[in-house]
Amino acid sequence: MKATVEALEGNKVKLSVEVDEQEFESAVDAAFKKIAREVRIPGFRPGKAPRRVLESHIGAGAGRAQALNDALPDYYSEAVLANEVDVIAPPDIELVEGSESGNVKFDAIVEVRPVISISGYKTLAVEIPSPSPSDEEIDAQLDRFRNQYGDLEVVERAADTGDYVTIDIEGSQNDEVLEGLVASAYLYEVGSAGIVPELDEQLAGVSAGDTRSFSAAHPNGEEEDPLHFEVTVTEVKAKVLPELNDEFAAQASEFETMAAWRDDIVTRMTEVRKAQSQMIVREKIGEALAELVLDELPEPLIAAEMNERLQDMAMRLQAQGLSLDQWLQFSGTDTEQFLDELKTTADRSARVDLALRAIALAESIQVLEEDLDLEFEAVAARVEQGSDVVRTQLTEAGHIPALKVDIAKRKSLDWLTESVTITDEAGNSITFSDLAASDEDDGDTVLDTPASEEDESE
Repeated sequence: MKATVEALEGNKVKLSVEVDEQEFESAVDAAFKKIAREVRIPGFRPGKAPRRVLESHIGAGAGRAQALNDALPDYYSEAVLANEVDVIAPPDIELVEGSESGNVKFDAIVEVRPVISISGYKTLAVEIPSPSPSDEEIDAQLDRFRNQYGDLEVVERAADTGDYVTIDIEGSQNDEVLEGLVASAYLYEVGSAGIVPELDEQLAGVSAGDTRSFSAAHPNGEEEDPLHFEVTVTEVKAKVLPELNDEFAAQASEFETMAAWRDDIVTRMTEVRKAQSQMIVREKIGEALAELVLDELPEPLIAAEMNERLQDMAMRLQAQGLSLDQWLQFSGTDTEQFLDELKTTADRSARVDLALRAIALAESIQVLEEDLDLEFEAVAARVEQGSDVVRTQLTEAGHIPALKVDIAKRKSLDWLTESVTITDEAGNSITFSDLAASDEDDGDTVLDTPASEEDESE
């Protein structure tokens, strides 16, 4: 098979493919075998009639016509891979020669991914939240630990938001007591909205011995009849928090001093925020790149991106036992609105893709053999196969050109992260390398989170 590529107007190319008659004969043989399974010939079982017998019954032209129908798409795909044509839409194929005999020649006109150039990417600037936690944020983290270790003490005053009250509660509907809304000596945090919002309104300002009787809307919006509550307050308790001293540090952490514990919290929070900041930088670079692509994108390119995203979403939903239609129904999402948002996202993604390809070309970013080796090793680790096996499989499947493009785009993004101007809200300059994990970090940094107040009150 021979193939040539000719650029046409309108972001299209023409693939001219010629298949030698002898080579095409294998396709004709395969076609007759297919026909043999479908045509009944007296004296032969289905699929067992030889070619010569079939030719005598249905004519030699039938096999060639079937071969042209079956094999041309395969020859087209082979020509696309061999010439690394980046198609984005189905082709229009026209048979030029060989309908009855001789060499087979056909033309395939197909739309390809546009190659663009962009400007302005060398002066990109992004703003991110500071990766360094403020004193207020550190204090807030410590306060969460203080709250975990706080003690409840009975107080002789009216309850305020954040206080705890011990209550006897009975809820009913239409004069029928509801067992799930009956409790004695129940510890409740004022302002938590743990049962119904009206309860918090009633408990604000209560003292021990007070009784409240009130109605409330049913949490289930479909229930028209309201709930009725009888609540008696037996105690009011305030949470007394421990002091931030060395004694508390030894009790609540692995550190002996408050200073050491605070330093550790700063380190952990910083590492977490650095990782978050790296993602934010990449996201904002993507947003900026999309804005730099001023070309009108071909509809097939956007449609292909939409389809890929739909398939990915459908697979993730299927893993959860849901269909896309069910998800739309459960989430209350309008189909038309969903598709509009999907198209917007697909358009942005396609623009970022084209921009990164353009940068790789403009900056002569090369995909080296060692880059491919690393990729094969990464894939091999995921699928638990040898890297040589992965290399062979990807090569035989014709995936290497696409893989090189993906690597080039990643290298382009890496190049951008090192060249983009990064500042925080205060205007402080940050380099992307500043956001790398510290040498002391083992890659498993997790900021400890205290138990919730809800857990401690149970």
